[in-house]
Amino acid sequence: MSMIKTASMIVLAFILVGCESTYISKEEAFPKMYNEQPASILVVPAINNTTAPESADYLTTTLAEPLSYHGYYVAPLELVQSIFQQEGILDGAQLENVDPSVFGEQFGVDSVLFVSINKWQTNYYVVSGNVEVALKYELYSTKTGEKLWFYEDSLIVDTSSNDNSSGGVAGLLVNVIATAVSTATTDYVPIAKRVNYMALSSAPLGQYHKLHNTDQTQTSVNRFKAK
Repeated sequence: MSMIKTASMIVLAFILVGCESTYISKEEAFPKMYNEQPASILVVPAINNTTAPESADYLTTTLAEPLSYHGYYVAPLELVQSIFQQEGILDGAQLENVDPSVFGEQFGVDSVLFVSINKWQTNYYVVSGNVEVALKYELYSTKTGEKLWFYEDSLIVDTSSNDNSSGGVAGLLVNVIATAVSTATTDYVPIAKRVNYMALSSAPLGQYHKLHNTDQTQTSVNRFKAK
């Protein structure tokens, strides 16, 4: 066997090992989640680090459905948001330094979820457009204050016009206008739902899910993100 072929095999072996170990199981990533088994979650107002004020409402109001689907009881979002608003709390950043146990005492929940919106950007190009979203989720125990689960990622949703029926300069102009209108009138609720479902797919299933305590070995997140 030639040295070149041997070296190639060694490199390939390293690549394969790297691919196999890139992602880890839910139990490896979030052992504290399985130890505590939280049943209820309080969602605080989103922490909005963008210039899109409406993005916080999109994210917060679309969290109940995926959380419930994954087997958790969610403290009524409208009631919770109303209580916070009455206290002058409009952004989750105002609650970052509050001890998680306070949320447990005040709302009777096992955990509290913070969502940070780090990017919610609408992009226009000549004949294309998209919405770029970057989020971070952090779930804390109201009993121990420990971080039980987290997720951080980004998503780009294409909002381009698919009308290619017109040609030439006139057709290009039509496509530019169509893309701008399409992107400007995009319904952001489905985008928010999609991002929330994507994030929660990495979380252990809750007590109210029929497959609760059977997903420990499922692949979850990149091991480097889990550190």
